[in-house]
Amino acid sequence: MKTACLLVPSPAHVYPGHPEEPGRLALLEGLPGKSQADSITWLETAPASKEEIARVHTRQMIDGLEAACRQGPDIIDYAPTYVTRSSFQDALTAAGGTVACTQAVLQGQTRNAFAIVRPPGHHAEPDRAMGFCLFNNVAIAARLALENGIQRLLVVDFDAHHGNGTQAAFRDEERVAYLSTHQEYIYPGSGRMEEAPHARGRIVNLPLPARSGDAAFATIASQVIAPLAAKFRPEMIFVSAGFDSHWDDPLTALGLSPAGYHALAESLVQLAGQYCRDRVVFVLEGGYRPANVASGVGACLGALTGADFSPTDGPSPYPEPDIRARVDALRKWHGF
Repeated sequence: MKTACLLVPSPAHVYPGHPEEPGRLALLEGLPGKSQADSITWLETAPASKEEIARVHTRQMIDGLEAACRQGPDIIDYAPTYVTRSSFQDALTAAGGTVACTQAVLQGQTRNAFAIVRPPGHHAEPDRAMGFCLFNNVAIAARLALENGIQRLLVVDFDAHHGNGTQAAFRDEERVAYLSTHQEYIYPGSGRMEEAPHARGRIVNLPLPARSGDAAFATIASQVIAPLAAKFRPEMIFVSAGFDSHWDDPLTALGLSPAGYHALAESLVQLAGQYCRDRVVFVLEGGYRPANVASGVGACLGALTGADFSPTDGPSPYPEPDIRARVDALRKWHGF
């Protein structure tokens, strides 16, 4: 069975000088015709309906964002998050693409999927757009899964920034576990280890020191993600795949390489095989150097399809910090 994939570049959603721009996906434009085509089913996308968006976002937020886009281009928060006159439709299409990938997996048409979409979504909270994100693509698709028979699902977020919007969407939803790895002390300032004490063992935040890379994430995969999955036993996994955790991202300072992304993605695919009948959906979030987005997408597609993967660039040249004490503290806090 093939991997479903979908590309939504949103070329009109662009603001002068802003890092979240269409060029992020420029090196992916020919991807549907490349060597993995035999392993991938390329899906068509349609905009999500306002009713689908309202699974997560308030009507006031949806209407307010639509009005702001009609008045665009403009900056709508301090991140800065921007909108143009096309952005409302672009955000609907990004969410719709994520929904299409999710439906393909839920209906058994494909074993797994990757929604390569922009604008990204994991900072968008139920009542506001923020952090370059308009609608929360992962949260909207996860709600669809819950409404279609999935009893427990896990969201893993390896973007360099904390996914405050996804956490807010599922803070009190006992059917959803959320795990975020993110660089400490950067935007949006949330994601402390003890941030959701009412949901120990379900909402898991691991802030990381700068330059945490392949070795750190191998430890996280075995010592944090695997125990969380064993405890929660999800029936489906969603992955907020942010490639700003690459060691060469211009906005952040973590340390993953393409080989590290591939190893992490393989571990998540294996967990999906163990607990979820292979059902896992990756969704693009950040990543602000086009070559890193392309190599990261290639690494994750290699894991999803089972194809051979050869990294295009090497590991981080920076020494990694030792995160073992931090992981031990997290395991104690959550009872892993």
